[in-house]
Amino acid sequence: MPYARKIDVSSFSPMAATEGSLASRVLMVRPVRFAFNEETAADNAFQRRGHGAVQERALHEFDGFVDLLRANGVDVVVVEDTLEPYTPDSIFPNNWFTTHASGELVLFPMCAPNRRAERKDAPLQAIKKLGGGGRMKRTVDLTEWEAKGHFLEGTGSMVLDRANRIAFVCRSPRSSEDVLDQFCLELDYTYFYFNALDGGWDQIYHTNVMMCMGDTFVVVCLASIGDAQHREEFLEIARKCGKEVVDISLDQMEQYAGNMLQLKNQAGESVLVMSETAKVALDGEQLAALQKHCKLVAPKIDAIETNGGGSARCMMAEIFF
Repeated sequence: MPYARKIDVSSFSPMAATEGSLASRVLMVRPVRFAFNEETAADNAFQRRGHGAVQERALHEFDGFVDLLRANGVDVVVVEDTLEPYTPDSIFPNNWFTTHASGELVLFPMCAPNRRAERKDAPLQAIKKLGGGGRMKRTVDLTEWEAKGHFLEGTGSMVLDRANRIAFVCRSPRSSEDVLDQFCLELDYTYFYFNALDGGWDQIYHTNVMMCMGDTFVVVCLASIGDAQHREEFLEIARKCGKEVVDISLDQMEQYAGNMLQLKNQAGESVLVMSETAKVALDGEQLAALQKHCKLVAPKIDAIETNGGGSARCMMAEIFF
């Protein structure tokens, strides 16, 4: 059966501008047992085993990150993690759920069994409370795919252009096209599914480490898109959507320079959140290009990046309710 929602690049045309493509509120999960996750290390080349008091360092970095976001006018909802069940990666909630301005809460199938346990009562209740008063209209539960060995890890697997309703997804064991097609059918998206490899010629585990989609720009590691046709199709979509392309190198990608999230603060200003590691990796021309579009916010989260194999974008789950 052909996939119903795969984008036809040749006939694609961008949608009219819509409200609600940038979130002004994020949910973050404060860690209690953050650690190197053995279950995710096999296919996450960004993960490195750190030493010392990892939980204490991660907690300090997390609190500093939240303070920095709030100082820049971003509304942050903090949920305290629980000791049990053990969830070493709970600090990355964007992988197991998304919310949408049209009123959906989507729950995603996770590859690692201990990451499935992150769907705890406390964050779920916090999300539903935020969606009260009819703002949350329905739940789309895709977790049944876990039993079939098919996964799609939220906005780790998918980089969403919410204005044009396109999901960009690079192939990996964590990003099944079957689940992706169902997500797009449920949410009225199309998707662009492509090959992306890191510097060691391995599949990139999550799309959000090699690209970030802004409202008027896209940060992308074009060198990771080895298939020339996929690369040209990607650039054609960006051109049609009027996005400025900020290209980063493979080395910069490995410093998390693709792992960013554009938000809107309470004053209506656009902010682009990345880690200090990512910001330092960018050159002056790239920084200037991004600063034309957004104010840059860059927390220092070295211990979280090293042990978790994820960065600033992964720590923020957008709330559109």
